[in-house]
Amino acid sequence: MAQRSIQDVAGITGVTSRTLRHYDAIGLLPPTRVAAGGVRWYDDEALVRLQRILLLRALGLGLPAIQQVLDGRRDDLAALRIHADALRAERDLLDRRIRAVETTVRRRQRGEELMAEESFDGFDHREYREEVEARWGSDAWRDSDAWWRSKSPAERAEWQKRQRGLAADWADAARRGLEPASEEAQGLARRHVDWLTAIPGTPGYPDGPSPRYLAGLADMYVADPRFAANYDGGAEFVRDALHVYVERLQPGDPRGEVSAG
Repeated sequence: MAQRSIQDVAGITGVTSRTLRHYDAIGLLPPTRVAAGGVRWYDDEALVRLQRILLLRALGLGLPAIQQVLDGRRDDLAALRIHADALRAERDLLDRRIRAVETTVRRRQRGEELMAEESFDGFDHREYREEVEARWGSDAWRDSDAWWRSKSPAERAEWQKRQRGLAADWADAARRGLEPASEEAQGLARRHVDWLTAIPGTPGYPDGPSPRYLAGLADMYVADPRFAANYDGGAEFVRDALHVYVERLQPGDPRGEVSAG
């Protein structure tokens, strides 16, 4: 049976070699064989599996869910229903924002006083409450919401500035083609973990996010367009670097220190 090298597969499918190596590392798409020089080769069966991965990714499923579907541990219809629920929630939020903007335009045209409850419906950070509670529990929402509401406007602006700076540095590193395992990329991963550690409600707070949570969040950065948009096309790089970070965690260290190797 004919086989194609990782470079050929990347050229045919548009999936980067780095992503294919990541799929191999997490057991999602092992190569058919690895040549003596370390080059990965893929047969037709592997390419069919890759096609299914790409189709499920296009539907918005995260990598853990895709692996469960492909390995028969999760009904693909059940996974798609979960994604459909998320899309409906996103559509409802967008509809609320459209109505809010239209309300502002209408009131301004009439010279009427703005009503904050109407004009800012759909823009409050609490729009994510149900999603956070569904994923990580009501305590996670309560603690993070109380923390955010306790901040002054200046403190919120400073926090958002820090968040934007981190996202910009991630995007810049991705554009420069850094390897996820490089020292600079892992330094960004450390900053990312420090940023998450400072947020009450994060699973593992105050010691630091758990490896399982961090890996799932990394996958979400790619699977969920709301998060991917923060990294200006570099979401896959962020995900891969965070996965490397998780793989290097020293067992039993809740602070998320990484080994030197």
